[in-house]
Amino acid sequence: MEILGPEEIARIEAQHSGGLPAKAILAIFVPRGVALSEGTFRKYVQAGLLPRSRRVGRKGKHRGSQGLYPVEAVRRINAIKKMMAEGLTLEEIRRSFVFFKNSIDQLGRGLEEVLDGFGAELRFRAFGDRRRKELEAELDGLRFRSQELLKDLARLGSAVTARAEGTLTAVAVAAREGT
Repeated sequence: MEILGPEEIARIEAQHSGGLPAKAILAIFVPRGVALSEGTFRKYVQAGLLPRSRRVGRKGKHRGSQGLYPVEAVRRINAIKKMMAEGLTLEEIRRSFVFFKNSIDQLGRGLEEVLDGFGAELRFRAFGDRRRKELEAELDGLRFRSQELLKDLARLGSAVTARAEGTLTAVAVAAREGT
């Protein structure tokens, strides 16, 4: 079962790199007949299957703010619904790589925010040319190492949570046997 194809997910992620409100994410799945309510969406967030939103102010007087979810939530919902169609329970999905991928993505966003903050401070502070170059080189090294760490975590997570080829969960076996 494939709800959204890889090209379609990539297009959505490119168009909405700044994030999407929950209603817009739900609207993506409606034409595909995917049963996904706001309550279920919140349940997935609370279970750690989807990333949490961040509050973003709206332009204009008295417009308040809205919660934007990272666009990878679309990819995750697609994966969750596919896994559920294969007979996995939410608990089994939670123990799968989907859960860990969420944490790894959050870690990546946090590292990026910290490193971007250091970069901004570096631009605004008065340093001698030599010291500035040293700090810029150190920051570049940290960026590279953080990306390598995230790749290593993803690789390890995939290996640890992978199901053996051809194995089915007890739920999937029961579904196949009609029990």
